[in-house]
Amino acid sequence: MTWRVDDVTFAARRGAAGTPRPDAPDLEMRFKSLVQSPLRAGILRFLTARPGETFDTDTIMQAFGRMRQDVDNCVNELVDFGVVKKTAGDPPIYEAIKPEHEAVAKLLEIFLEGRANLGIEESSPSVQRFREMIGRDEKMLAIFEWIRTAAKSDISVLILGPTGAGKEVVARMIHELSRRGPENFQAVNCAALPDSLFESEIFGYEKGAFTGAHDRKPGRLELANGGTLFLDEVGDMSLMAQAKLLRVLEERRFERLGGNRSIHVDFRLISATNRPLDMFVRESRFREDLYYRINAFAIRLPSLRERAVDIPVLANRFLARYCAANGLPLDAKQFTPEAQDLLSSYHWPGNIRELESTVSRAALSAPGRSIRAADIEFLHGHAMPRAEENSTRLPSLRDAERAHIIRVLEATDWNKLEAAKVLDISRGTLYRKIEEYGLEPAGGGGRRRGRPTGN
Repeated sequence: MTWRVDDVTFAARRGAAGTPRPDAPDLEMRFKSLVQSPLRAGILRFLTARPGETFDTDTIMQAFGRMRQDVDNCVNELVDFGVVKKTAGDPPIYEAIKPEHEAVAKLLEIFLEGRANLGIEESSPSVQRFREMIGRDEKMLAIFEWIRTAAKSDISVLILGPTGAGKEVVARMIHELSRRGPENFQAVNCAALPDSLFESEIFGYEKGAFTGAHDRKPGRLELANGGTLFLDEVGDMSLMAQAKLLRVLEERRFERLGGNRSIHVDFRLISATNRPLDMFVRESRFREDLYYRINAFAIRLPSLRERAVDIPVLANRFLARYCAANGLPLDAKQFTPEAQDLLSSYHWPGNIRELESTVSRAALSAPGRSIRAADIEFLHGHAMPRAEENSTRLPSLRDAERAHIIRVLEATDWNKLEAAKVLDISRGTLYRKIEEYGLEPAGGGGRRRGRPTGN
């Protein structure tokens, strides 16, 4: 039976039982084909480095950031070759074993003794950080595949997602996995860059260009030459700044402030925003021509509440990292069931960043080993009690605003344009309020409801 040689398949002649025949003259060649795939080789090293331990597919998926089908195919091929054992169950579990055939055992020994060549993903700090953000929901694994795809070319990438979802981590991953990885990565926060500083920060300036310009200073574009320029919060750029950026993207040339020499630059552009840019384009708040320039390849990061099943997984992962960073055993702190329920019921407007900060605060404030619900303090307050549980409580301004927005949205059947008119706010503001208060579909239909968000 002949299979393609790539990350998920290999060419192997099998005996009647499905295992490789030890007397086959091409055994060594077939073993080399097996471990030629970085994913199969990585999984084999991962399992053999943990003798006696068992792992299910989900755990291996999280460890390697790969989709289920790829992992299943690779692990099953290792099982067929006789170097990994599969134990039936739901789900099945896998563990490394010593091969029965002496020839296969010798080949495995030589493979494991050989120096492991770290792939680009294993040596990328951002990849390791992103893997910590992967839980049981496969949405993040799909995004990992998009990142790998984007890294193969110099195409402009637009990363969409709410605050704290990890947009800069994704941008750095694309840079580090691309051919430009060894070069500079320049990050610019457009929201913190007023028009008066845009030119000097992005283009740099010559000596004497303005009062206080005592020396020549290269701009971020010049520093990103050969590498990547990351524009965070690109939706907050003024129209003037957008026009100047568009010209650079078209010509790949610029002049320093106060200079008259044209400078050529070769850079890859990655942008990120939590704003609805398509709506901004319709409202003439963002240039349409620039939008198409930066949006050649889009990656959308889900909010944490879109993958609520991952909240306890990530919380325990961040807790273990907190313990390790403070010289404690990994299980020195543990969440009580009530604390885990509280974490899962919160709407997480700050997403991954807020979850990590909340876990660190709770671990620091908990007096003992157990982290109780009372030890958890959310940045935006605790989950709001239901009206029937606390009918005498006066609503805060935040609660009242949230309730009013829900009422208007439901009254307009979730027509955001009409709801924005009734509320006398822009649709952009309404979108931000929807994100902030954690409003989401009710009952799987087109209408939405609000989750409890805090006092």
